[in-house]
Amino acid sequence: TQVLRKSLQRGLVLSTGSFLVYEAHKLIFGFAEVHASFKVEEVIEQADYLYGSGDTEKLYRLLVQHKNSDDAELLWRLARASRDLAQLSSTSAEEKKQLTYDSLEYAKKALEKNESNSAAHKWYGICLSDVGDYEGIKTKIGNAIVIKEHFQKAIELNPKDATTIHLIGIWCYSFAEMPWYQRKIAATLFATPPTSTFQEALRYFHMAEEADPNFYSKNLLFLGKTYLKLNNKKMALLWLSKAKEYPAQTEEDKQVQKEALELLNSI
Repeated sequence: TQVLRKSLQRGLVLSTGSFLVYEAHKLIFGFAEVHASFKVEEVIEQADYLYGSGDTEKLYRLLVQHKNSDDAELLWRLARASRDLAQLSSTSAEEKKQLTYDSLEYAKKALEKNESNSAAHKWYGICLSDVGDYEGIKTKIGNAIVIKEHFQKAIELNPKDATTIHLIGIWCYSFAEMPWYQRKIAATLFATPPTSTFQEALRYFHMAEEADPNFYSKNLLFLGKTYLKLNNKKMALLWLSKAKEYPAQTEEDKQVQKEALELLNSI
């Protein structure tokens, strides 16, 4: 208030109304900007705590209030929370579809606000892939190269992000096991259709594990599944056992445990 009073006094001495308006505007909005940035940091801190606690619904409710934010860090977190909520078994099919499309919009907006944000690239790739599930196999395959490009950009910006390395592994695995009819669709969409191998997928899954050991139940599961595809039962048993024993904190972890157990019983 003392600073504002001095500015106002100075404005009166100069007898220029424009100066008064400018100084008041600068002070008021300057403080508002500091307050806004502080608030964003507070929301992000709270969001990360809720994400770590696995409280998906509460996290979504917190972040969706800020869907009109210009902050890329808030927006990609909202994209992730929307997607996580869509993945819950308690979410209806209609809500799941809406949340899936919403998550892509939030990720897209995060990228528009900051193209150098690694997480925005990662979540844009993930959400674009999810939307493909509603738009048919042709669209999903057509988006494949764009998705991989965003994952690669995310790794370029953050080389130690194990999750994104894992996602490229998933991309490779999907193309390695692509059935013949999907390959025919890919051939009509691209001059040189995207391809991959289980060996390439395995390399990325191991790279992810090296970047952050035991970071994700699904990476353990896919190491086991890929070794199965490569007919290495000994290594498949090792990684599937790790996936089965992984402490389940999320619904996805429970699904991973279930699939790992089924595969172990089938070997």
